Amino acid sequence: MTFARYLAATVVVAVWASFGTANPAKANAMREAQWHLEFLHVAEAHGLTQGEQIVVAVIDTGVDARHPDLRGRVLPGVDLTTSVINNGWLDEDGHGTAMSGLVVARGRTLGIAPASRVLPIRDTRTGSGFENHIAEGIEWAIVHGAQIICIASVTTDQSRLKTAVERAIAKDIVVVAGAGNYPISTVVGFPAAYPGVLAIAGVDKNGEQASISVEGPEVDLAAPAVQILSTDIRGPGHSGYRTGTGTSDATAIAAGAAALVRARFPDLSAGEVIHRLTATADDKGIPGRDNEYGYGVVNLVRALTADVPPLPTSPPPTTSTRANPPGEPTPLPWPLILAAVALIGGLATLAVVYARRR
Repeated sequence: MTFARYLAATVVVAVWASFGTANPAKANAMREAQWHLEFLHVAEAHGLTQGEQIVVAVIDTGVDARHPDLRGRVLPGVDLTTSVINNGWLDEDGHGTAMSGLVVARGRTLGIAPASRVLPIRDTRTGSGFENHIAEGIEWAIVHGAQIICIASVTTDQSRLKTAVERAIAKDIVVVAGAGNYPISTVVGFPAAYPGVLAIAGVDKNGEQASISVEGPEVDLAAPAVQILSTDIRGPGHSGYRTGTGTSDATAIAAGAAALVRARFPDLSAGEVIHRLTATADDKGIPGRDNEYGYGVVNLVRALTADVPPLPTSPPPTTSTRANPPGEPTPLPWPLILAAVALIGGLATLAVVYARRR
């Protein structure tokens, strides 16, 4: 199997019937069921920014752009699974619609960055498909103005995929990808494992490592991943809303967090956005970075308000290590030579004095 949407929610439960027809009370009840909103202090974060002017490419199963919570928040995208040209607004699985809702929903459910926009890139038709269009999706996102790329899936290491990721990073795009889910995955998958990608693990309602979350040295950040309520497609077997568990959800939430930071600090580079998110995370596990939580659990408010030192850079070379230009003779180390002469002279004097005393 060259590709699998391993990050698809391990538990998906329809919840439409629980809330009935639309009204403010029911909408509030549904948002209250989104426990991650209070956990992440989203209301306080939205007092600072809601992700205005940010475009988040969601490479997934497509998006139901007609969903009431997503209407007006989904840009025309692309469907890479067919030769028929369409805008990526078809989702037969629901996974892509759920991930998009966690980023931009505003209705019964609420996304992390509801003022941003989703650029849908349909790379597979089903959540467990064999198609592998992630690299092509990244390439398409680069050309069509994505500032953040959300990849809630894993695949194998491939040259085209690695090149696409490197191109995206070079184009100042924040690439967010999920680490993977136990027991299907046992190590951090790709593209999350590539350098420069913000690799996401998951936590439960207590802020502890989710049992489904893969761990490894590539993990950078953790976000809520258990019983996450979001949007879903509507139709047979799908009610319009679902509750899922998986690091897919954590990945979409982290992509929304990146959108908030990019909107709040538009002059930051992609690398600096990631640095701000990791530097302000709530440290978990052993002090510092660890394989379970990375640098910690995302803290939206601190990421938007903290005074974060600039991203460390390599120091410039010193003159003592500078190579001489071709043809230029190496200068003699006169200070060392003079010091050696003085030391030898001193030792000789001591030797003479000692001999006379004998």
